[in-house]
Amino acid sequence: MQFNHAIEAVVDKMRQAAGCYHRLVLVVGPAGAGKTCVLESVSKRLAAPLVNVNLELSRQMLELPAAQRDSRARRLLEICVENRGDGAAVLLDNTELLFDASLRQDPLRLLQGLSRNKTVVSAWTGAFEGDALLYAALGHPERRRYANEGFLAVNLQAGGQA
Repeated sequence: MQFNHAIEAVVDKMRQAAGCYHRLVLVVGPAGAGKTCVLESVSKRLAAPLVNVNLELSRQMLELPAAQRDSRARRLLEICVENRGDGAAVLLDNTELLFDASLRQDPLRLLQGLSRNKTVVSAWTGAFEGDALLYAALGHPERRRYANEGFLAVNLQAGGQA
């Protein structure tokens, strides 16, 4: 997908998401597909905050004993999103930490929960396989497979449809 078209597709999906139960838009593509550049451009265009989830969440969890990190990760991310201004949207990049098996989170359900109170646009390092959303390769411990429901998506894969 062309860069400018991807930005327009994200903005359009954000408008569509306003009427959805889960106001979640995923920007889906493999590493190096341009998810960060798209999110940065959308952030500037709409003056919406952009959060580096890996950095923010790891910073907050660093002070916690390892045994408490899994039970506190969800709430720490909720607070991080809530504290990012009063705007109607927040953009999340570098979300790989949410998939860490030691945190025992369901990343898609977590993002859907965040999107109940404001539009959440999140990078998703993965792909679509038919009607399924994937994260990580077959056999990988962080592998996830979800039905294509409860979110809108912009697919940055070569030949992918928004």
